[in-house]
Amino acid sequence: MTQADPPKPATLPGSDKFASEKWKPARNRPASKTLLFKTAVQLRNALIRTRVWYLRTIMKMDLDPSIMLSLKANLDFTNPRGIHVGADTYIAFGAVILAHDLTRLLHTDTYIGRNCFIGARSIIMPGIHIGDECIVGSGSVVTRDVPSHSIVGGNPARIIRSGIRTRYWGIMTDAFEEAASIETSA
Repeated sequence: MTQADPPKPATLPGSDKFASEKWKPARNRPASKTLLFKTAVQLRNALIRTRVWYLRTIMKMDLDPSIMLSLKANLDFTNPRGIHVGADTYIAFGAVILAHDLTRLLHTDTYIGRNCFIGARSIIMPGIHIGDECIVGSGSVVTRDVPSHSIVGGNPARIIRSGIRTRYWGIMTDAFEEAASIETSA
């Protein structure tokens, strides 16, 4: 009894690639950027740097120069000296960070640690301390202090996961290493 040879995949006409390779999904790589796109990105980054400079210098907020702040993030202008944000933190669009509560006539300090990510449309109430290397989920309302190395989410925000490690801008270390290994193997 002889075994039949396995069928050979068909090759594409005029190519040495197999037809099955034609439909492999492409990696999510941006195409070559146009000059207009590069200029727009540089302009946006300059606006962000200018806004951080304004908030630090004119409004006297305690912001590390390395933070990434969305143009639509809202930081408290009623008590600007009460906002403290650590190095390499990312604050996404629509996030609100408060340092005052007029209903209780409260002006207090709100602290956000280093290497944190504050999700879109989340609200950080006045007087809250968010530890280093934390992630606040989108739409969360943080009403209690957040310990370091944790993920919080919900309304009111609750701890979802503890013991995480993050890199700059709140990127999780294990996800970063996994992506880097995929990048080097490809």
